[in-house]
Amino acid sequence: MDVVELHNRTVTDFAELAAEVAENQWAEPTPCSDWDVRTLVNHVVGEERWTVPLMEGRTIAEVGDAFDGDLLGDDPAGTAAAAAREATAAAARTVDKVHLSYGDEDPDEYLRQLAADHLIHGWDLAVAIGAQPRLKPDLVADVASWFAEREDMYRKVGMIGPRLEGFTDPADQLLAAFGRDPHWSPAG
Repeated sequence: MDVVELHNRTVTDFAELAAEVAENQWAEPTPCSDWDVRTLVNHVVGEERWTVPLMEGRTIAEVGDAFDGDLLGDDPAGTAAAAAREATAAAARTVDKVHLSYGDEDPDEYLRQLAADHLIHGWDLAVAIGAQPRLKPDLVADVASWFAEREDMYRKVGMIGPRLEGFTDPADQLLAAFGRDPHWSPAG
């Protein structure tokens, strides 16, 4: 799948899920044990806000702390929708390198990282609010293929939890590779 299409579909799916969050669900727990729904959405919106300047070739130092703290304000779903629109537009830009915290990266690799994060955090959000997860088979297959070569590195640097075993469904296997329990529910 084209990397811009992959990125944009996962970003759009996440924004649609954010629009489904009821007013009383923003403080609900998520599979990310340290994050409630609002913190999770704020994290993803932060990534989307970063996408714009990074895909313009700007550096982290140039952007500074512009995207620190609460980005959601009084309209979390509206803010998430706006950030998603900006990020999907930015994904189509042509840039030689994306300047990330660990060094310069190929823009396609950066967009795949974002797509994976949106897909997995989309599942986190969906199960936290009782919505239908958007783990479409073609998105799962694309992210799983990409992630297979990076899983050990992600785990070594502490970006994901231990892999869980015993799952046969491709979506469940991908979640387990990211350290997620596919059977997680807010009720515990």
